[in-house]
Amino acid sequence: MVIEIVSPDNRELDTIVKRAEYAQAGVPEYWIVDTTIDTIFVLRLAGAEYVEHGFFRRGETATSALLPDFTVAVDQWMNLE
Repeated sequence: MVIEIVSPDNRELDTIVKRAEYAQAGVPEYWIVDTTIDTIFVLRLAGAEYVEHGFFRRGETATSALLPDFTVAVDQWMNLE
């Protein structure tokens, strides 16, 4: 599992380039934490590409496809800056 916190200075690197690199490396789950829009996007690897497991906003709890007992309240992660 990889959890990436999006850099406001290089969104493309964190959301597009690294996504492809992690898929190629076979990382089974990829979380994209975006504090600029207060969301957590959870992707799971299906074959050679990622598919959406969930898109979570403030007030919601993000869940893992890989680890059933691993959850994160989105609100807790939005003050990381």
